[in-house]
Amino acid sequence: MRRLVALLLIFGTLPGATVMAQSHDTVQEHVRSLDDQERLAALQRDTAALERLWSDEFVVNAPNNQVVVGRRAVLDTFVRAGVINFSTFERQIEFIQVDGPYVIIMGLETVVPLADAPSAGLAAGRAVKRRFTNIWRNEGGTWRLYIRHANVIPAR
Repeated sequence: MRRLVALLLIFGTLPGATVMAQSHDTVQEHVRSLDDQERLAALQRDTAALERLWSDEFVVNAPNNQVVVGRRAVLDTFVRAGVINFSTFERQIEFIQVDGPYVIIMGLETVVPLADAPSAGLAAGRAVKRRFTNIWRNEGGTWRLYIRHANVIPAR
């Protein structure tokens, strides 16, 4: 009995143990909600919410073929520079998977920019469809967006 209690105490304090203790469905729903909060924060250019939702180590592989590393750099490069400035931002999740301390979300998103951002393939008022992958990571009990990739689907 003592060995069982000792093992439970040891394994219960390992990183990710909290994640494993929660059901996949509960984690999926929670992170799905956070992903939608992140979408709305981007739409509203709410830097305080984005700072809360994005990891300090956030990495973005953006539609302009640029990789930006670090939450501050992403905020400066895309939000404060006006690249992320949309009248609408819709996201359709097509795949979600919990994998230990990570949740992978993939799907389709459509944005309508308010201003031109030619380097990102954005023209004011013209809807752009993109494939995206968001990877969320559990950081000390808090889920944060850790890695993001988006690419524009070319018009045919």
